[in-house]
Amino acid sequence: MTSEQALTVETLLRSPALQLSVIAGESGLDRSVSWAHVSELADPTPWLLGAEMIMTTGLAIPRNGADQRAYLERLDDAGVSALALSEELHVPPLRREFLRAADSRGIPVLRVPLPVPFIAIAQEVAAALQPGVGQRLGAQLQVFGSLRWLTEENLDVAEIFARLERLSGYRLFVCSQQGRPLLPGVRTPDARLLGLLPASPAAPPTVPGGFVLPIQAPGGVAGYLFAQARHGAAPGGLAVVQHVATVASLQLTMRRHERETLRREGAETLAELLGGVLEPPVARRRLSRLGLPLRGMLTLAVLRGRAGDADDASLLRRLDEADLAHLVLRQQDELFVLVPAGLAAQRAFDAVADAFVGSSAPLRTGDSLEIPRREARWAVARARDAGKTHLTYGENDSAGRWLPEDVQALDALVERVLGKAIAYDEGHSADLLTTVRTWMERDRHAESTAAALGIHQNTLAYRLRRFGEITGRDLARTSEFSEVWMALLAQRSIGSPG
Repeated sequence: MTSEQALTVETLLRSPALQLSVIAGESGLDRSVSWAHVSELADPTPWLLGAEMIMTTGLAIPRNGADQRAYLERLDDAGVSALALSEELHVPPLRREFLRAADSRGIPVLRVPLPVPFIAIAQEVAAALQPGVGQRLGAQLQVFGSLRWLTEENLDVAEIFARLERLSGYRLFVCSQQGRPLLPGVRTPDARLLGLLPASPAAPPTVPGGFVLPIQAPGGVAGYLFAQARHGAAPGGLAVVQHVATVASLQLTMRRHERETLRREGAETLAELLGGVLEPPVARRRLSRLGLPLRGMLTLAVLRGRAGDADDASLLRRLDEADLAHLVLRQQDELFVLVPAGLAAQRAFDAVADAFVGSSAPLRTGDSLEIPRREARWAVARARDAGKTHLTYGENDSAGRWLPEDVQALDALVERVLGKAIAYDEGHSADLLTTVRTWMERDRHAESTAAALGIHQNTLAYRLRRFGEITGRDLARTSEFSEVWMALLAQRSIGSPG
């Protein structure tokens, strides 16, 4: 049935056998009718699909004006095309608020003469809609046949959904449970539709103008499919939209499987890159196959959990949503991530929860990761000390840029300047090194340092003096103070104990 042949409220009004008349809401007579259904419930909307004519003897209609208006507004919000009231049975007096709501919203309220049974109206509607039954069944079969496209044709997700829109008669939108993109190339709902996101996957599927259905994935509901009837099209109904949701679920599952396979390969490649066992040409070929750009810059990041291991789920989800190729590898309490450098990666790192993130300076595809790893570790240590979620190498730390890149030289600096203090702390369960570092980072301010460490200022003075005695460095002398500070920076850079 085309939109020109669609059954409307006005069509039923013109039927001499039904003898219907308009009580209110005459401006909505052009509303289409998909079915006629009897309901005596105060709220039948959870069981409606939209465009129904609701017929009632009036048992569920409230008696006061405000409740009558609320009853009618619920039906209109659910997409009901008209309300038909049986004359001379249980309909209470219709209040002014009810009639005004019908006129302002344009939802027709009809009078059904007592001699006309509701079954006669239902039969009239069914007969008028009979030509559209075949069209709906055909749409269902065609959409169901889209499963063949997934195996026989090399279509991307956007093209699959473009075809589904043409077949189903709906504009299709997909989003996560939080309203974020879920499938690449598929539109996300606008603010109006996002306001209709159900509180539970078990909520009724009907929304104004169409349907919203959960998209299942391994582990539970991954998001929602919105189907909004297209102007001038013949929407295929709920069964068609359910088939579309199945296609969306399969696409999501396939993409997740592909992504997990690439992540496993990526973890192996990143381990070899961090181990320095891949030649640059081999590294570039591997990274290109895993989706990282041959041209352009990369960045290496390190995540350390605020309490225990870093939870990578939040970061990986944001990288997926940003459609950023990435390599991930966990090594003990650190999570390494290699991604294209840029604003998208920075935003993903900034939004990480329950972890500190440090990212290296940009590097070229195929470059050694020895220095970027050191830079990222330096940055994550600085992020932890500053209480920030994410820092980039060199940010808030201009002095560290001038340290040598030779790890052995840094090790030697740490051992020569701080070695005795490290050994003392380990042997006596002391905190001399932490105390000195905190004092220096707070610009030698005794009161704030003592507060940060939870100690008395006299204890702070004792620890600083004891550090000087053990290391032979007088922190009151500029040259020796500077040497200790650079050794502390070197220690953080290479991740040595202390």
